[in-house]
Amino acid sequence: MAQSGKIFVSAAAVALLCLLASGCEQSAGRAAGPDVPRGYVSQIRVEQQDRVLSFGPFVGYYFRPEARGDFTRLQFVCFNEQNFYTDDLPENAKLFEGTAVLTRLPDVDFSLPDSGRINPVYFPEAPARWTAARPEPGDAFLHFHSCYDTQGPVLTGYWFRHEAVAAFTYDMGGRVGPQSPLYHEVVPGTDKDFARIIEFDSGPE
Repeated sequence: MAQSGKIFVSAAAVALLCLLASGCEQSAGRAAGPDVPRGYVSQIRVEQQDRVLSFGPFVGYYFRPEARGDFTRLQFVCFNEQNFYTDDLPENAKLFEGTAVLTRLPDVDFSLPDSGRINPVYFPEAPARWTAARPEPGDAFLHFHSCYDTQGPVLTGYWFRHEAVAAFTYDMGGRVGPQSPLYHEVVPGTDKDFARIIEFDSGPE
Protein backbone atom coordinates (compact mmCIF):
# COMPACT_ATOMS: atom_id res chain seq x y z
CA MET A 1 0.00 0.00 0.00
CA ALA A 2 1.66 3.23 -1.11
CA GLN A 3 1.92 6.09 1.36
CA SER A 4 3.70 9.43 1.24
CA GLY A 5 6.79 9.94 3.34
CA LYS A 6 9.03 7.31 4.90
CA ILE A 7 7.99 4.47 7.20
CA PHE A 8 10.47 3.28 9.80
CA VAL A 9 9.96 -0.23 11.22
CA SER A 10 12.01 -1.52 14.12
CA ALA A 11 13.81 -4.87 14.01
CA ALA A 12 11.54 -6.09 16.80
CA ALA A 13 8.46 -5.25 14.76
CA VAL A 14 9.85 -7.12 11.76
CA ALA A 15 10.55 -10.15 13.94
CA LEU A 16 7.01 -10.06 15.32
CA LEU A 17 5.52 -9.91 11.83
CA CYS A 18 7.63 -12.88 10.79
CA LEU A 19 6.46 -14.92 13.78
CA LEU A 20 2.85 -14.10 13.05
CA ALA A 21 3.35 -15.35 9.49
CA SER A 22 4.94 -18.60 10.77
CA GLY A 23 8.42 -17.47 9.77
CA CYS A 24 9.60 -15.28 6.91
CA GLU A 25 11.75 -17.92 5.22
CA GLN A 26 9.14 -20.67 5.59
CA SER A 27 6.35 -18.47 4.23
CA ALA A 28 8.45 -17.36 1.27
CA GLY A 29 9.05 -20.97 0.22
CA ARG A 30 5.46 -22.16 0.63
CA ALA A 31 2.94 -21.96 -2.18
CA ALA A 32 -0.22 -20.01 -1.64
CA GLY A 33 -3.37 -22.06 -1.03
CA PRO A 34 -5.45 -23.43 -3.91
CA ASP A 35 -7.78 -21.15 -5.83
CA VAL A 36 -11.00 -22.57 -4.38
CA PRO A 37 -14.08 -21.42 -6.30
CA ARG A 38 -16.61 -19.26 -4.51
CA GLY A 39 -19.16 -21.30 -2.55
CA TYR A 40 -17.02 -24.43 -2.17
CA VAL A 41 -16.16 -25.69 1.32
CA SER A 42 -13.97 -28.47 2.70
CA GLN A 43 -16.55 -29.89 5.14
CA ILE A 44 -20.31 -30.25 5.04
CA ARG A 45 -23.09 -31.46 7.31
CA VAL A 46 -25.75 -33.85 6.06
CA GLU A 47 -29.07 -34.12 7.90
CA GLN A 48 -30.56 -37.61 7.90
CA GLN A 49 -33.75 -38.15 9.83
CA ASP A 50 -32.90 -37.45 13.48
CA ARG A 51 -29.13 -37.07 13.17
CA VAL A 52 -26.53 -34.90 11.50
CA LEU A 53 -23.60 -36.51 9.70
CA SER A 54 -20.30 -34.88 8.79
CA PHE A 55 -18.38 -35.21 5.54
CA GLY A 56 -14.76 -34.10 5.11
CA PRO A 57 -12.39 -32.48 5.26
CA PHE A 58 -9.73 -34.38 3.34
CA VAL A 59 -6.72 -33.13 1.44
CA GLY A 60 -7.45 -31.06 -1.64
CA TYR A 61 -11.22 -31.61 -1.92
CA TYR A 62 -13.85 -28.87 -1.81
CA PHE A 63 -17.62 -29.20 -2.27
CA ARG A 64 -20.82 -27.33 -2.93
CA PRO A 65 -24.38 -28.59 -3.44
CA GLU A 66 -25.64 -28.60 -7.02
CA ALA A 67 -28.86 -27.02 -5.75
CA ARG A 68 -28.78 -24.68 -2.79
CA GLY A 69 -29.56 -26.51 0.45
CA ASP A 70 -29.80 -29.91 -1.27
CA PHE A 71 -26.86 -32.13 -0.30
CA THR A 72 -27.93 -35.19 -2.29
CA ARG A 73 -25.69 -34.12 -5.17
CA LEU A 74 -22.46 -32.17 -4.84
CA GLN A 75 -20.08 -30.57 -7.25
CA PHE A 76 -16.46 -30.90 -6.19
CA VAL A 77 -12.97 -29.78 -7.13
CA CYS A 78 -9.73 -31.50 -6.15
CA PHE A 79 -6.38 -29.72 -5.92
CA ASN A 80 -2.84 -31.03 -5.54
CA GLU A 81 -2.53 -29.57 -2.05
CA GLN A 82 0.85 -30.23 -0.44
CA ASN A 83 1.72 -32.17 -3.65
CA PHE A 84 -0.35 -34.89 -2.03
CA TYR A 85 -1.51 -36.64 -5.22
CA THR A 86 1.27 -36.11 -7.77
CA ASP A 87 4.69 -34.57 -8.29
CA ASP A 88 4.00 -34.08 -12.01
CA LEU A 89 2.08 -30.85 -11.48
CA PRO A 90 2.67 -27.83 -9.25
CA GLU A 91 1.45 -27.70 -5.69
CA ASN A 92 -2.22 -26.64 -5.57
CA ALA A 93 -2.82 -27.28 -9.28
CA LYS A 94 -6.40 -28.35 -10.00
CA LEU A 95 -6.53 -32.05 -10.79
CA PHE A 96 -10.20 -33.00 -10.91
CA GLU A 97 -13.68 -31.64 -10.87
CA GLY A 98 -16.82 -33.71 -10.81
CA THR A 99 -19.99 -34.92 -9.16
CA ALA A 100 -20.63 -36.70 -5.87
CA VAL A 101 -23.94 -38.48 -5.23
CA LEU A 102 -25.24 -39.15 -1.72
CA THR A 103 -25.87 -42.86 -1.19
CA ARG A 104 -26.52 -45.17 1.74
CA LEU A 105 -24.79 -48.49 1.25
CA PRO A 106 -27.02 -51.52 1.94
CA ASP A 107 -26.82 -53.21 5.33
CA VAL A 108 -24.74 -56.37 4.98
CA ASP A 109 -22.81 -58.68 7.27
CA PHE A 110 -19.61 -56.64 7.13
CA SER A 111 -17.97 -54.75 9.98
CA LEU A 112 -17.04 -51.22 9.10
CA PRO A 113 -13.28 -50.75 9.48
CA ASP A 114 -12.28 -47.94 11.81
CA SER A 115 -8.66 -48.60 12.76
CA GLY A 116 -7.51 -45.21 11.47
CA ARG A 117 -8.84 -41.97 10.04
CA ILE A 118 -9.65 -43.32 6.57
CA ASN A 119 -9.96 -47.07 6.02
CA PRO A 120 -10.18 -48.46 2.48
CA VAL A 121 -12.10 -51.46 1.21
CA TYR A 122 -11.16 -52.24 -2.39
CA PHE A 123 -13.81 -53.60 -4.73
CA PRO A 124 -12.52 -57.21 -4.76
CA GLU A 125 -13.01 -57.38 -0.97
CA ALA A 126 -16.21 -55.33 -0.83
CA PRO A 127 -19.70 -56.84 -0.61
CA ALA A 128 -21.27 -57.06 -4.06
CA ARG A 129 -24.33 -55.15 -2.87
CA TRP A 130 -22.11 -52.18 -2.03
CA THR A 131 -20.43 -51.97 -5.42
CA ALA A 132 -23.82 -52.49 -7.08
CA ALA A 133 -25.10 -49.36 -5.28
CA ARG A 134 -23.09 -47.07 -7.58
CA PRO A 135 -24.99 -44.41 -9.51
CA GLU A 136 -25.05 -44.65 -13.27
CA PRO A 137 -22.82 -44.77 -15.19
CA GLY A 138 -21.21 -47.37 -12.96
CA ASP A 139 -17.90 -47.28 -14.82
CA ALA A 140 -17.47 -43.62 -13.84
CA PHE A 141 -18.55 -43.64 -10.19
CA LEU A 142 -15.67 -45.65 -8.74
CA HIS A 143 -14.85 -44.05 -5.41
CA PHE A 144 -17.08 -44.00 -2.32
CA HIS A 145 -16.19 -41.91 0.73
CA SER A 146 -18.30 -42.22 3.86
CA CYS A 147 -19.72 -39.66 6.20
CA TYR A 148 -19.18 -40.03 9.95
CA ASP A 149 -20.83 -39.19 13.25
CA THR A 150 -19.58 -39.08 16.82
CA GLN A 151 -19.31 -42.89 16.83
CA GLY A 152 -17.22 -43.15 13.67
CA PRO A 153 -17.89 -44.08 10.02
CA VAL A 154 -21.40 -44.72 8.74
CA LEU A 155 -22.87 -46.40 5.67
CA THR A 156 -24.02 -43.07 4.22
CA GLY A 157 -21.57 -41.25 2.00
CA TYR A 158 -20.87 -40.09 -1.52
CA TRP A 159 -19.96 -41.86 -4.75
CA PHE A 160 -17.52 -39.74 -6.78
CA ARG A 161 -17.21 -39.28 -10.51
CA HIS A 162 -13.77 -37.76 -11.19
CA GLU A 163 -13.29 -35.65 -14.31
CA ALA A 164 -9.59 -34.97 -14.78
CA VAL A 165 -8.59 -31.50 -15.98
CA ALA A 166 -4.92 -32.38 -16.59
CA ALA A 167 -2.64 -35.30 -17.43
CA PHE A 168 -0.45 -36.65 -14.63
CA THR A 169 0.65 -39.77 -12.76
CA TYR A 170 -1.52 -40.39 -9.72
CA ASP A 171 1.09 -41.74 -7.33
CA MET A 172 0.25 -40.01 -4.05
CA GLY A 173 3.16 -37.62 -4.46
CA GLY A 174 5.60 -40.46 -5.08
CA ARG A 175 4.51 -42.46 -2.04
CA VAL A 176 3.08 -45.37 -4.07
CA GLY A 177 4.31 -47.22 -7.14
CA PRO A 178 2.74 -49.22 -10.00
CA GLN A 179 2.00 -52.13 -7.65
CA SER A 180 -0.53 -50.00 -5.74
CA PRO A 181 -4.21 -50.00 -6.78
CA LEU A 182 -4.12 -46.21 -6.33
CA TYR A 183 -1.39 -45.70 -8.93
CA HIS A 184 -2.50 -44.86 -12.47
CA GLU A 185 -1.91 -42.54 -15.41
CA VAL A 186 -4.54 -39.83 -15.58
CA VAL A 187 -5.63 -38.19 -18.84
CA PRO A 188 -8.15 -35.37 -19.20
CA GLY A 189 -11.76 -36.52 -19.09
CA THR A 190 -13.63 -39.10 -17.04
CA ASP A 191 -11.06 -41.00 -14.98
CA LYS A 192 -12.23 -44.58 -15.46
CA ASP A 193 -8.94 -45.85 -14.05
CA PHE A 194 -9.46 -44.20 -10.67
CA ALA A 195 -8.99 -46.62 -7.78
CA ARG A 196 -12.08 -48.76 -7.23
CA ILE A 197 -12.34 -48.14 -3.54
CA ILE A 198 -14.83 -47.68 -0.71
CA GLU A 199 -13.40 -45.53 2.07
CA PHE A 200 -14.77 -45.36 5.59
CA ASP A 201 -13.92 -42.11 7.33
CA SER A 202 -13.78 -41.98 11.12
CA GLY A 203 -13.55 -38.20 11.08
CA PRO A 204 -10.72 -35.90 12.09
CA GLU A 205 -9.46 -36.15 15.64
